[in-house]
Amino acid sequence: MNWRREVLNILLGLTLFAVFYFLPVPKRFLQGVKEGVLLAHWYAQEHVIFCLIPAFFIAGAISCFLSKESVTRYLGPQAPKALSYAVASVAGAILAVCSCTVLPLFAGIYLNGAGLGPATTFLYSGPAINVLAIILTARILGIDLGIARGIAAIMTGILIGLLMAALFRKEEKERMASFEVQGEPPKRPLWQNILFLGTLVLILVLATWGKGSGILALIYQWKWILLALVSGALLVQLRLLFQVSLNWLAVIVITVLLAEILFPGHKISFLAGTIAFSLSLFFTGGEAREWFEASYLLARQILPLLFFGVLAAGFFLGRPGHEGFIPSHFVTNLVGGNSLLANFFASVVGAFMYFATLTEVPILQGLLGAGMGKGPALALLLSGPAVSLPNMLVIRSILGTKKTFAFVTLVIIIATVSGFLFGKFF
Repeated sequence: MNWRREVLNILLGLTLFAVFYFLPVPKRFLQGVKEGVLLAHWYAQEHVIFCLIPAFFIAGAISCFLSKESVTRYLGPQAPKALSYAVASVAGAILAVCSCTVLPLFAGIYLNGAGLGPATTFLYSGPAINVLAIILTARILGIDLGIARGIAAIMTGILIGLLMAALFRKEEKERMASFEVQGEPPKRPLWQNILFLGTLVLILVLATWGKGSGILALIYQWKWILLALVSGALLVQLRLLFQVSLNWLAVIVITVLLAEILFPGHKISFLAGTIAFSLSLFFTGGEAREWFEASYLLARQILPLLFFGVLAAGFFLGRPGHEGFIPSHFVTNLVGGNSLLANFFASVVGAFMYFATLTEVPILQGLLGAGMGKGPALALLLSGPAVSLPNMLVIRSILGTKKTFAFVTLVIIIATVSGFLFGKFF
């Protein structure tokens, strides 16, 4: 008998026994478990099909078809800083995705040659610089908070990128050297790749388009027709660029139509179409199969970490409007006033909690009514949508522990200082 292994088993058993024996407030623990499961259920229904699936295919396409020279030219450390950081922040703002959907896109550009600075600017700005969310903030929480959020989010994204590039300058120089020796010629003209990637991005934007007012509401009314038209354009590109057979294109269309007839509501038909689409890429071979495999590998790396992170976030902090293991009054009591500690605590809570796009506004409306200061409110707006516990776990698998810690720390510090200054002077 291997007693060393048996001692480890005994210690593990005793630890588990102690955890369950001394478990504080069992009802609170069960409430946390319930919230974790319900948040994962909600996330699976609302974000995986329309948000993550298109994002994985975009990231896979970036890694396969967009030449490393093109990425490094506009986002590499040798690119003019004004250009690279402007491209990164504007690209993130246009996509307006949540802190989890941005991850495959970030992985795609970073692993394909983008510098750490512009890549982390994109990583922050995607979820943080959301024009619709900023407008909603101004309407519901006050024009001062809306303007402050817009200005601070842009400045924070660029500042984080600059600081990350400075902190890891030596490591970045070594990493970028590996891209300089890979001078493979592009497989097709750059304009074709841009048109192709633009089609994929438009599918992501339309699939996740929410209600609004004015022109936003008009687009929302027509979003599914527009999405069908753009998807049709993608099928044409599959035929022209990847030589996908007409039989496979017919299979995709028929699968979507049958799924929509049997399961109205678009989600199941979108998922069924994605499965048929994936099979067509796999069996076509060549570049099409390379694209599918690159997207699959990213999904395999990211999805398990996201799932675990969403469960953990739900367990500790609950869903929006529901309590998890940590009581909500505990959080509310610590974010009153405008002390530096209140701003810091709001930044930390925002950084670890998962916010779906736009949900932070009604949550903050309730917290402000319960006595939260406007400074901590801004701090939470700057950290909450940009990062989350699921987001951190995936970033670590891409950047490593040290860079992830630095990124999250910078988000929290800058959000804390911004909130404190806003509360003090405005």
